[in-house]
Amino acid sequence: MQLFRSLIPVAALALVASAASVAQTSSADYTKPYQQEALAMYRHIVGIRSAAGHGKVPEVADFLADRFLEAGFDKADVHVLPHTVASGEETASLVVRYRGDGSSGQDPILLLAHMDIVDALPEDWERDPFTLIEEDGYFFGRGTLDNKFGVITLTTTFMRLKREGYVPGRDLIIGFTGDEETGMETTRALATTHRELTDAAYVLNADGGGGKLGSAGDPVAFMIQAAEKTYASYDLTITNPGGHSSLPRKDNAIYELATVLKNIEAYAFPARINDVTRRYFELSAPLAKEPEKSAMRRFAEDPTDQEAQAILSANPALVGVTRTTCVATMLSAGHAENALPQSATATVNCRIFPGVNPEAVQQTLFDVGGNANLQIALRDESLESPASPLTEEVSSAVTNAVMSNYGDVPVIPYMAPYGTDGKEMRRAGMPTYGVMGLFIRDEDMFAHGLNERVPVQSFYQALEYWHQLLTSLSS
Repeated sequence: MQLFRSLIPVAALALVASAASVAQTSSADYTKPYQQEALAMYRHIVGIRSAAGHGKVPEVADFLADRFLEAGFDKADVHVLPHTVASGEETASLVVRYRGDGSSGQDPILLLAHMDIVDALPEDWERDPFTLIEEDGYFFGRGTLDNKFGVITLTTTFMRLKREGYVPGRDLIIGFTGDEETGMETTRALATTHRELTDAAYVLNADGGGGKLGSAGDPVAFMIQAAEKTYASYDLTITNPGGHSSLPRKDNAIYELATVLKNIEAYAFPARINDVTRRYFELSAPLAKEPEKSAMRRFAEDPTDQEAQAILSANPALVGVTRTTCVATMLSAGHAENALPQSATATVNCRIFPGVNPEAVQQTLFDVGGNANLQIALRDESLESPASPLTEEVSSAVTNAVMSNYGDVPVIPYMAPYGTDGKEMRRAGMPTYGVMGLFIRDEDMFAHGLNERVPVQSFYQALEYWHQLLTSLSS
């Protein structure tokens, strides 16, 4: 997972101010029982190295399952689902159903987060990554942001509502997955094999979306992730007989591949727009500076506007919102320094606009490459994921929950250029919305990196956000 960093131009952070500034606070300021319980659970699971290769995800699942049982959930509604991934490692998912009385007449809502993390090497960190450390108004540790934040805020909200005696008008379901950072096999299983446990009207993903803070800690915007681009990597290969390097030939595999890559570099896939990206540009334009401000508005009105396309495409944060993008990421060529290369291979990674077939992208790469001897192979299975429709039910409830906690900030849908568990749910026919209850500054975004952190106040405020959001959607 990666959040929405830089999807709003950096200049916007200086343009929007709010009285609801997020100050540096201490967990000592949060003394309510559910707040202290949330911190204790957060500390415990951050201490579990639930990265691929360590086999610790089932430990996280078992720990959380016990907490739900202690809070009064029926054993028949708490499911730890073991899963062996392709590598042979044991992982697990966790499904918990909060039963409603059916009075709303609506289908359940599925709440999504993942228990696994990207690994961290303790010797590289300033602090132990597997000890939750509070310092200077932040919680530090691997997974504090991605995504044990989502796991604990959802867990705490379920437990708090249960202890308050709340009875929803529709079922609420938690689905915690065990390999989002690798193969997403447990996610696929929840959407297919275990669909009877997870089937829902729609999904709220606590591993996408969320709030942006300006450099001074002022809330700038809240993003709802309603679409994800398709991830696809292709190996592009040129081969020939090779020979002795003292006898140069015209058909040098490295030179030919270099020409192919330069042709691909010069190519721009056609500009595209959907309901999510159009709304994103409409609502983000007021936060931007010129020339992006006008380009956003013009592109939303007319995506064929060539000048607007050019301005947006020149911004690395915005080009991916307008079209499919493909970029060379790896190279391998030759077998000896004194021999002509017999093969040269480049890996090209593509982030494909929803609705575009990966096979069509592969054909375009071949056509643009301009070499009849070019061989292209898809590295791994590429799974398309449709955009989710923007609904008043979700957007209104999210907007009210955000405004209650952070003041009057714009709530903006967006399309993520990366992948989360949400794409598996969308593929399975369940609209999915990334609505993580975290507000954070761009400069504090260290998911997958060193010294991962979240603001202390944002952690506790997310508990109030989720409490209001779930009661609003299920009453």
